[in-house]
Amino acid sequence: LPDNASYRRYADLGRGAAVWNVVAAPPYAIELKTWCFPVTGCVGYRGFYDEAAARAEAATVAAQGFEVQVYPVPAYSTLGWLNWAGGDPLLNTFIGYPEGELARLLFHELAHQVVYVQGDTMFNESFATAVERLGGARWLAREASDEARQAYADFDGRRRQFRELARRTREQLAAHYAASPGDAAAREAGKQRILSAFREDYARLRAGWTGDESRWRGYDAWVARANNAFFATQAAYDGLVPGFEALFESAGRDWPRFYDAVRALARLPREERHRRLKESTGG
Repeated sequence: LPDNASYRRYADLGRGAAVWNVVAAPPYAIELKTWCFPVTGCVGYRGFYDEAAARAEAATVAAQGFEVQVYPVPAYSTLGWLNWAGGDPLLNTFIGYPEGELARLLFHELAHQVVYVQGDTMFNESFATAVERLGGARWLAREASDEARQAYADFDGRRRQFRELARRTREQLAAHYAASPGDAAAREAGKQRILSAFREDYARLRAGWTGDESRWRGYDAWVARANNAFFATQAAYDGLVPGFEALFESAGRDWPRFYDAVRALARLPREERHRRLKESTGG
């Protein structure tokens, strides 16, 4: 990953999040609404430095018929464009994370400086998520204390359980929407059944978790407010990760070769690069 000015200085923003993201999806589709900007291209979210402004945008989008969510983001990448000015700083919003989580976040954000494709949120975020997982595992094995490794394993184990449950629910919702396009009542009833089952499954999963309760409250809130916007956001971060992990293996677990292979994919049309990543894992 880049060895540059980023994450060498500290900044206290005086607030609990770097930005608040607004995400939105149609009521019967797992598909993010996009916003378009000059540098980043079209992305499946809109970020605000002010929470009230984010919620005002969410209300506007909801009035257009979308399901919306607003969530805090601890860090974001300027894609290396501000390295001349000191780079992306270590922020008060994440500096207190446990070692493994801090390393994971930095690897994710630095990955955006390696490869970033305008207009393809799923490709960009899935790539960064793959780098954080692969790089995080390597860092923990080589650099972390036994205590840090155990703390990360405990937390990440719960996270993977939750993401798997959400993935299955997302796929059920997508299949249901595709199977009942013309019957509004049946489509809504089926949607609510799937969401109800999701919450029941989560409650059973949650009952088996031990440790600091505060670490799971974010998941509790996620489940309570779950809608298409949240599931579509998770798909953006997870959807192509298995393909990137398979690509890493095919590159001999060699990071420069892996990054070169990702850059080659980035030059392809969006549908083609997604197809190749999915085919690499039989998806």
